[in-house]
Amino acid sequence: MSLTKRILLAMMLGVVVGGLFNVATTEGWMGASFGHWLDQFMVHGLFDAVGRIFVASLKLLVVPLVFVSLVCGTASLGDNSRMGFMAGKTIGLYLLTTAVAISLALLMGTLIRPGDGIDLAVASDFTAKASPSLKDVLINIFPSNPIQAMAEGNMLQVIVFSLLMGLAVSKSGEQGRRIAAFFEDVNEVIMKMVTILMNFAPYGVFSLLAKLFAGLGVSVIMDLALYFFTVLFVLLLHGLGVYTTLFKVFTGLSPLVFLHKLRATMVFAFSTSSSSATMPVTLRTVEKRLGVDNRVASFTVPLGATINMDGTAIMQGVATAFIAQAYNIDLGLNGYMLVVLTATLASIGTAGVPGVGLIMLTMVLDQVGLPVEGIGLIIGVDRLLDMMRTVVNVTGDSMVSSVVANSEGMLDKDTFNDPDAGLIESELEDAKA
Repeated sequence: MSLTKRILLAMMLGVVVGGLFNVATTEGWMGASFGHWLDQFMVHGLFDAVGRIFVASLKLLVVPLVFVSLVCGTASLGDNSRMGFMAGKTIGLYLLTTAVAISLALLMGTLIRPGDGIDLAVASDFTAKASPSLKDVLINIFPSNPIQAMAEGNMLQVIVFSLLMGLAVSKSGEQGRRIAAFFEDVNEVIMKMVTILMNFAPYGVFSLLAKLFAGLGVSVIMDLALYFFTVLFVLLLHGLGVYTTLFKVFTGLSPLVFLHKLRATMVFAFSTSSSSATMPVTLRTVEKRLGVDNRVASFTVPLGATINMDGTAIMQGVATAFIAQAYNIDLGLNGYMLVVLTATLASIGTAGVPGVGLIMLTMVLDQVGLPVEGIGLIIGVDRLLDMMRTVVNVTGDSMVSSVVANSEGMLDKDTFNDPDAGLIESELEDAKA
């Protein structure tokens, strides 16, 4: 069985096993003592440990992969660097897709009206962290200590330092070429580590989903079904409609092939709920499966994982409309335009803040005068929706990387059209069989 099939099977088994454990412990099917054992030993013991080890192993590679890959990409551009043009196109595309995402979400939230008739007697235990000012965001992009930035996982600072390092390597003559060759070798070793970890993915995916559904069950979805499925519908519309349309228009290549080659990356994103943790897999897929040159991918993928928040923007749009309807507040056209602007800019401004989705939603609600307490209405299903939001985010990262690479003449279309390109050994054997 290929890796992708094993991961999908593990995902389904995790949902089923977690759901059964939830019913067994909450309904007391097997007695209080056995239910307590299931909860403590299996759910919060074995499943929790395996899932956290899996995510930690992926995060282990993020900083070294971004640093080494981006140094290689920048150094290989040489003195005739087009980094400025490429950066402008990349950031512009990310902001454009985010603006489209929030606009779609507000439109659907207004048409479907998931907040009508909601009981507002809900207490919120959510405490918003202070959001950084624009000045602080700009200052904090530049590291004073690159080692500290790497230790803290501050990706914007790591990206800036990597770009400066790669630029210096490209302008250092013979010494720079020796250093560049060393980084190229290290990059290959790190990519091999990613391949090794991918083979353990089914166990991590199973454990993560089993623990999640053992704790939540399916009842939490039923309580907020209309809101949940409205967000889900807009996420699917954006991921399968907007992204594929842009991909086809700007590259002329098949969107179906694009989505097919992203399957494993999507499953990783779904199970980890983290664009950053999925970044090693995304970068490998974009380079090896889609044919994007490392000089482009090493910049666009880490930047996208840091600032591309289309999935989160969709949640904000639907949630804003939902909370406004629940409190019977009419935002009006100006209010909705302010939501689009705030959410689009906030997708960059709060990129490095933990709990970014709810932080950004708090900023949006404050801007349009809606009660922050309304977050208490949706916080129950946010963890499940976060999984789908991450899938949309990594799909957007891959789409923008492909479009930018194609515009720079750095997209290998033979690799893109080759169904076996970039497959790891087990998948390649399965494809040949």
